[in-house]
Amino acid sequence: MKYKEFCDQLIELLGGKDNIQSVTNCMTRLRFKLKDREIARTEEIKDLPDVIDVVSNDVAYQVIIGTQVQDIRPELNQILGLGEENAEASSGEKEKPVTMALRILSEAMGPILVPIMSAGLLAGILSLLSLTGLVSAESSTYLILDAIRQSVFFFLPVLIAISFGRQLGVNEYLAVTVALTLMSETINGVAGLDFLGLKLPETTYSNSFFPIILSIIFMKYVGKALDKIIPKALQYFFNPVLILIITLPVTLILFGPLGTYIGDGINFIFEFIGNTFGSWSVVMLYAALQPFLITIGAGNFILPIFMNSYATLGYDPVFTAAWVISDIAVCGAVLGYFFRSKDPKQKQLFGTTAFSAFMGVTEPAIYGVFVKYRRPYIAVLIGGGLGGLFAGLMKVVGYAPVGLFGIASFIGKDNYRNFYMMVIAVIIGFIGSGIVAYLLGIPDDEKVAAKEELTLESDSKEVPKLTIKAPVKGKNVVLSNVNDKAFASSALGKGLGIEPEEDTIYAPISGEVVSLFPTKHAIGIKTTHGIEILIHIGINTVELNGKYFESFVQQGDMITIGQAILKADMAKIREEGYDPVVITVITNTSDYLDVLPTNDLNLTNKEDCLTVVV
Repeated sequence: MKYKEFCDQLIELLGGKDNIQSVTNCMTRLRFKLKDREIARTEEIKDLPDVIDVVSNDVAYQVIIGTQVQDIRPELNQILGLGEENAEASSGEKEKPVTMALRILSEAMGPILVPIMSAGLLAGILSLLSLTGLVSAESSTYLILDAIRQSVFFFLPVLIAISFGRQLGVNEYLAVTVALTLMSETINGVAGLDFLGLKLPETTYSNSFFPIILSIIFMKYVGKALDKIIPKALQYFFNPVLILIITLPVTLILFGPLGTYIGDGINFIFEFIGNTFGSWSVVMLYAALQPFLITIGAGNFILPIFMNSYATLGYDPVFTAAWVISDIAVCGAVLGYFFRSKDPKQKQLFGTTAFSAFMGVTEPAIYGVFVKYRRPYIAVLIGGGLGGLFAGLMKVVGYAPVGLFGIASFIGKDNYRNFYMMVIAVIIGFIGSGIVAYLLGIPDDEKVAAKEELTLESDSKEVPKLTIKAPVKGKNVVLSNVNDKAFASSALGKGLGIEPEEDTIYAPISGEVVSLFPTKHAIGIKTTHGIEILIHIGINTVELNGKYFESFVQQGDMITIGQAILKADMAKIREEGYDPVVITVITNTSDYLDVLPTNDLNLTNKEDCLTVVV
């Protein structure tokens, strides 16, 4: 086993086999469902040779590795004794509905994307062969190969039935039976049908996306109900046929039309946006923001949207072009850093992640470079946004879900203008992001210069340091006692918490507001010396969506120490059941010798709460 040593180390750091309920993977990461995340040694996992980063969110505990994850996962399953179905043991903890839906969607769509992307790449190859005249579009060879692409989308409900059935714990063969029945000549697109005298709407199930998903979800609950009703001795014989007899009519009567309405509704929304604001706005925004969405684990939200577009329209008017442009913009941004850097170690990092992004796998660049240096986000925001804007204005559409190497698929059926406009958009995104990243520079260089400047300005007999004032009046709370794992573990930096006695939050130091969350519950400040401070009001208060919060400043504002910057109704926050503790951390703690919190029990905004040792 090539990765046995790595797998053994990873399992141990995750808390052992007993702590791992299930593991799945996408293209570059392992997604774990753990019984207890607290015992996972995240920082040590990050130090493993093959690990790029670790992301722990509501959806899963994710270990980002790279494309070799496809080889690691089978070995990991073998050591854990898990089958491909990853049957999950119950931890006794009920999963939140939204979390469960996101997890199932993410884990079920991953395997389906393999044949879909293969079909897309094949479409690109066929377009090139046809364009160069090597193979005629009317030849048998072309038609046979093109049948692969057509079959993937025509039989999409079957692929969905397998993957979603596996994730939901439904018998995959029964799920496929329902999908194949819906696609049979007797039912698929046939008008005038009725069931027990009840007229059925004409519905086309081939190429569809939502009807079969709704059907499988319903099948899961039918199976559970029958398990309670049918005696165990008879379940093996009667449950399967009863599940089919119940599920199929309900799908024909309810889920078929409902799924179609959902798909048509999504298409209507994007058509409305296109007619009202211009579809270019969505293409531009997604091309600009995709790296950020991937960072927060929201990159998969577009899957049902673009899959529905291909299933119902036969093309994707928004997201395929946007993600190709964004991917190459990520490559351009990291390549800009490659040419800017003089550090051999940095150049190696930038070079390898740029190549990975060029091949369509951007996560190593995003987690290895973007999260660390941050400014590449701005580069893609500008470069990717400009490329997306051009593609949107030129009404570029995708005919297959592909990456850069399948760009020829944008030709479609002799739509050469669409292809040429896409090529130009890709070039704009790539060059634009590269130039912006190069001009913005690498933050580490500036921080070193700032620290050297600070050292020279300080008394040579003393250790240079800076003090940070308390942002609010209240009682000192040791950071490790804060009821938030990310802060308590100092993963986001060293600092402290304050149990607030007032509602107004004051600037703890002079600097620039570099980030202000839309919900106004958190603000980021950067000083002229490069110290980066995060003030976070409350635990999980993002769920309040800005309720009870008020901001007196905007992102980009220069603020002075003692200036009122935020206000929160602490009493109302407590009434809603949230802990209003105000957390202050130095997010770039690793750039300094140490960050020391004060030992004073009671604090006001006039007193020092943190000391940064430079």
